[in-house]
Amino acid sequence: MKRIFTIFLIAFAAVLELAAQIAPKSHTVQGVVYNLKNNGDKEVIPFATVYWLQSGTYVDCDVDGKFTFTVFEKADDATLVATAIGYNTDTLVVNYDTRNVEFFLQGVNELEKAVVQARQEGSYLSKMTPVKTEVITAAGLCKMACCNLAESFENSASVTVGYSDAITGAKQIRLLGLSGIYTAMLDENRPTMRGLAAPFGLSYVPGQWLESIQIAKGPSSVVNGLEAITGQINMEHRKPTDEKPLFVNLFVDNHLMTEANIASSLQLNEKWSTVTMGHYSSMPMGHDGNGDGFKDEPTSLKFNLTNRWLYYDQSGMQIRFGIRALTDDRTGGMTSFKKEMRNDVNAMVKENIWGSNINNKGVNAYVKVGIPLNLENTRNIAFIADYTYHQIDSYFGIKNYNGKQNSVFANIIFQEMIGDEHRINAGIRNQFDLFDERLEDAYITSFGKPWNTTDYNLGRRENAVGVYGEYTYTLGEKFSAVAGVSVDYNNLHGLLVAPRANIKYAFTDDIIFRASGGRGYRSPNVVVDNIGMLSTGRQIDIAPALDMEDAWTYGGNITGYLPIGENRNSYLSFDYFRTDFNKQIIVDQELDLSKVSIYNLEGRSFTNTYQFDFSVEPIERFIIIATYRYTDAKVTLAGQGLVERPMTSRYKGVLNLQYATRMNIWTFDFTAQLNGPCKLPSFMVENGVTTSPAYPVFFAQVTRKFRSVDVYIGGENLSNYKQKNPIIEWENPYSSEFNASQVWGPILGWKVYAGMRLTLWKK
Repeated sequence: MKRIFTIFLIAFAAVLELAAQIAPKSHTVQGVVYNLKNNGDKEVIPFATVYWLQSGTYVDCDVDGKFTFTVFEKADDATLVATAIGYNTDTLVVNYDTRNVEFFLQGVNELEKAVVQARQEGSYLSKMTPVKTEVITAAGLCKMACCNLAESFENSASVTVGYSDAITGAKQIRLLGLSGIYTAMLDENRPTMRGLAAPFGLSYVPGQWLESIQIAKGPSSVVNGLEAITGQINMEHRKPTDEKPLFVNLFVDNHLMTEANIASSLQLNEKWSTVTMGHYSSMPMGHDGNGDGFKDEPTSLKFNLTNRWLYYDQSGMQIRFGIRALTDDRTGGMTSFKKEMRNDVNAMVKENIWGSNINNKGVNAYVKVGIPLNLENTRNIAFIADYTYHQIDSYFGIKNYNGKQNSVFANIIFQEMIGDEHRINAGIRNQFDLFDERLEDAYITSFGKPWNTTDYNLGRRENAVGVYGEYTYTLGEKFSAVAGVSVDYNNLHGLLVAPRANIKYAFTDDIIFRASGGRGYRSPNVVVDNIGMLSTGRQIDIAPALDMEDAWTYGGNITGYLPIGENRNSYLSFDYFRTDFNKQIIVDQELDLSKVSIYNLEGRSFTNTYQFDFSVEPIERFIIIATYRYTDAKVTLAGQGLVERPMTSRYKGVLNLQYATRMNIWTFDFTAQLNGPCKLPSFMVENGVTTSPAYPVFFAQVTRKFRSVDVYIGGENLSNYKQKNPIIEWENPYSSEFNASQVWGPILGWKVYAGMRLTLWKK
């Protein structure tokens, strides 16, 4: 691994030198996209798009409406166009002498004089980032029900979503063939869903709260921490400056799951603005589609409320702060189970009734301050502080698990631009975690005998302080390179050094190569990381002195943009990534069939992932996206040696078809998935069949737009494919053979839903 990374660094330096020799002389044009209001006031438009009319190249603005374009020394006058959904476009002509520009877009109200005909793509690959980044836009989040973040990835083969078990309803993602615990989750570049919130965190982010999601594979910037091993997923929420004073989404499905989302943005004056978002969802009835006596999904009740503020001063200083609170109660297990039965556990065991209840409560508060240090805004400093409290109280049959988490994250970032080519980030970061976790592991070794109990106190006080530096070198749109290192001291695990590097090289305007490599670390939370293991009758056997997980990830991507199709911007992309673990926590259900054995890796553990993506718009408003991903995952298990990683799908194919009529009055979306087989653990092998079958899943949605209302109907798992007997030995839930943690396919059958979205625009 060290030899490979050394070769990578040498190649990185060689390409850097080559690019410096051959790149044409250039400078950057910086600009801002504003909304020009009727009263003459202006405010920035986050995430607008600016494109070069002659070449078709484009950039995406950041959250502050800022963008950077490159002008070469011999470039002729060129036309830049700024566009954003809900606004008219603006056009400027620039030349080599142009340094700074401003765009002013005027909002368009459908009820008044015009209708915006621009159509936002559901997803795209960012051309500008040095790391391959797939962006799911607001339009993409409306293509399916997207009740929460977990359901936002159904059109993506990069991210695989599935249930962690057949009891809790918890959904987990996989990126680069590994569990989502190795993916850094960010809320507008703040770490989130860490620790106790991880098993259910995806369900705590309503899809209709989001403006976009960015999926970056491989090691990312050192600025946000060390936990991005396989990649990072960043969520951008609706902004206080949003031109929609009111948004309402209502949803219901055939299982009587109901959901309501509301968002309201308010600009108090030219400096202060705020957005409030609320969420409610309920699953009041338990359904047993396969007749095993267990609910296919838990009954649940969930509330989620957040309030975010923005203060923006003309000097460039901005302050963002907010607070969020949530509560989530879910009851699973047998359809005959009632929560009051848990008052007499002996009677439950005697009557062979098994049930589970999980109650989560959480509060999060944050503040972000950005201050420019010079008039040119080439030097600035930012401060981020984040506090999280999370509490979980739960039981699974006769097992009990309770935990409390207090976490504080603080980050001071200094950034300086030196000319048009160099940028330096440096800072100091602190992550403090206080966990109070207790597992009362009760299990029955022989029917009719009293159960045994093992108590685990998993509490810990962990503090990591680190310094980091990151250098970015940019030669126009031709070449960019990012190299950084973070050095942290962890009071439990000692000194941690994480180097990371990313490069992007454009052979032509339409052929872009990227490569990345780096190291990541994460402290395990063995129970919540593997919450499904509590839905078994086995003894939980946790080895002492578990390691901090440590891995290297490296790989590359090449994307070619093709001059075919209606928009002349189709693309074909291929990427390869490999993750090698130095240290990993193994959760093994095959070493002893009466136990779930948790121990440190002794041997090798790696994952190779290959992926192809293709997108084309063959005719106007009809888009085809096809993706195929193959995963080769191996791990060393005690007593078996190096084997294929159990319960990891070997491949996934996705075909997405999108069509919109003129003016987007009707939109149609269809997605087909083919999910490949996975290796089954030995106790699931029947008649010599060692793998699960490949299976298809189909999704469809139709949306009709009216003036301020969208009405949609759709369906999921339309082929009604279900994993047969997802709960092993369901007839004897208190035996060691009972196991609801081995889920490889859908548990619920077909689902149909309907909903509406109400959007009021400012006049």
